[in-house]
Amino acid sequence: MSNLSDIGFPVKSEQDVNQVIMDILKHLETIPCPPHGYYFKFEDKSGAEIYLQTNTAQEIMGFNPAFSGKSKRKVGLTKKIERDTSLLDGAFHAWTNPTTEDFEETGEYPFVFDVPDFRTKDNTELPKIADIQLTAFASNDFKLFSSEEDFSGSQDEPKFASKSFIPSGLFSFDENGESTEINPPQAHGILSGIIKEFELRKNEFTKEDFYWFWIETFGGDVDVVADVNLIKEEPKIGGIIRGSFWLSGKILNF
Repeated sequence: MSNLSDIGFPVKSEQDVNQVIMDILKHLETIPCPPHGYYFKFEDKSGAEIYLQTNTAQEIMGFNPAFSGKSKRKVGLTKKIERDTSLLDGAFHAWTNPTTEDFEETGEYPFVFDVPDFRTKDNTELPKIADIQLTAFASNDFKLFSSEEDFSGSQDEPKFASKSFIPSGLFSFDENGESTEINPPQAHGILSGIIKEFELRKNEFTKEDFYWFWIETFGGDVDVVADVNLIKEEPKIGGIIRGSFWLSGKILNF
């Protein structure tokens, strides 16, 4: 499974990834981000997206999958996080649902999310309150439960709530259970949430299916995308999902 397979690009090797990039080259929207280079955006009707990255000579430096969903939440953006993977990679540190400009005091929790067009936000002054659309890309530990009872019964003590959000990209635990900060922080979260809507979508470009969920979790709604091979039973409204996820976000009002 991969972040690409979560949106209908079933890659299993670097060669498969290279083929995907070659296939989408004729279907790209150019997004300049001087002086760093360019993003080239591919967008499918299913909501699946890929952002290619190039330098000023238009030599490919990297890429990121993304997704256009319906979730929306208010966050307090506190810090930009540059990545060493590519000059055009980056993330934001944020607090969920702050009620004042004192984010740490009034926000519900901090987390980090990667941004597919990060360098287009270079001129933004922080701290800043913004609306984002947040997508959680599923991994191999994705689980689906039909009810609160099933979810609760699957857990040992201590039990997690059916709407929980743990910003696991901010810290790790040692063998003694002590937490340490991750530096630089990563765009990872452990989530559980209640399914409000779901759909088996088809990536129109590849003709491959993937699942989209709109869930309610602690702090607000999240779009969740998942490889069909992760889904072992038919989802239903009111069911619960849980797992660890890569978090990708779009800032809606810059």
